[in-house]
Amino acid sequence: MGTVQRVHGVIAEAVGVVLLAASLAVAIARPRGASEALVAVPAAILVVATGIVPSSEAVRILRELGPTVGFLAAVLVLGRLCDDAGVFRYLGGWAARLGAGRPRRMLTVVVLLAAAVTAVLTLDATVVLVTPVVLAATARAGVEPTPHAYACARLANSGSLLLPVSNLTNLLAFGATGLSFGRFAALMALPWAVAVAGEGIGLQAFFGRALVTRPRQDGPAAAPCPRYALGVLAATVAAFVVFSTLHVAIAWAAVAGCVLLLIGGTGGRRRAVPVRHIVRAANPGFCAFVFAIAVVVEAVARHGLGTAVRHLLPGGHSVLALLGVAVVAAVLANAVNNLPATLVLLPLVAVDPLATAAMLIGVNVGPNATYAGSLATLLWRRTLPATLRPRPGEFHRFGLLTVAPILLAATAALWVSGAWLGLR
Repeated sequence: MGTVQRVHGVIAEAVGVVLLAASLAVAIARPRGASEALVAVPAAILVVATGIVPSSEAVRILRELGPTVGFLAAVLVLGRLCDDAGVFRYLGGWAARLGAGRPRRMLTVVVLLAAAVTAVLTLDATVVLVTPVVLAATARAGVEPTPHAYACARLANSGSLLLPVSNLTNLLAFGATGLSFGRFAALMALPWAVAVAGEGIGLQAFFGRALVTRPRQDGPAAAPCPRYALGVLAATVAAFVVFSTLHVAIAWAAVAGCVLLLIGGTGGRRRAVPVRHIVRAANPGFCAFVFAIAVVVEAVARHGLGTAVRHLLPGGHSVLALLGVAVVAAVLANAVNNLPATLVLLPLVAVDPLATAAMLIGVNVGPNATYAGSLATLLWRRTLPATLRPRPGEFHRFGLLTVAPILLAATAALWVSGAWLGLR
């Protein structure tokens, strides 16, 4: 019987690995613009139908992920409504004015802008909404666009350490930390600041020769300040903290922000927004992908991968132990993408807030090393004009040179934060 069970386990794991690889391949390549869920959803159905993942376990996973995915959809809509209200056009114009003729200052401004947008509105907003605005701003300011385009991609990942809402990986891990919204932010503030500073230094050093002025282009007139939308956004972030403290689902804060933007627009006027626009902004295909990939990852984790990774994770709260967790998470993220890596690692570190935070450093900073580490990076590459898409050699060389020191520095900062907050 034991031999039969082992054979079944090997076959189940092999099937899970193949289905996971196929799901990720389609999500990464998006042939003809196909949804990320195209293969992932049938794969999830298959592993449940064949008993590789018990139906009761699949239901548990979907039930636990429901609030997280619902919140993700609300934040995606919030970001799109902010874009409709002119928030990103205004911020891009502000960056262009600050950096006009001064490439290094412009790059610093873009790094800070991308980090702030990522922290508040998730990395997808930075990749999809900020990148085009930044490219237009570099043309207006007369500076080389390539370093600034890179900054959007790098800070979409590294800049997502600060808040539970900054990245889907954070949302998945937030509940497991046992921390409130404010305490999570306090723990991650120093690692986030260190990572953002490290990205800025790395970009300035690697692209030093490209940071020269270019002939300026006439751009559109400066966008008016969308005071109402910015006020709603600030109030929504404040509500995240308050709702979490009161143990109210923070998704309601995001929904309230969306409603206020729909009612008030940019100048207090009601705007008619088609329902299909809101649905498209919520990205139901990606939400379905998240549900499905969690079930497929369970098929792999429960039949061997989870045990193998558990043996690699060090214990304790020393700098080296936390760095070990971050490195394992970073390597796994680049091997199978950061979302599956988070789903595999989370049950192994969830009992420990510091270890969970170190895992987040690994799955958020680590994916900057390769294209495949994060779906956001691949989406960013598709967002760029063909003339600005980076060469793979350049992208990976930059990643391999900078990710390791940033990972080390951010993890050391986490160790300091943990001591300050009494978590170790």
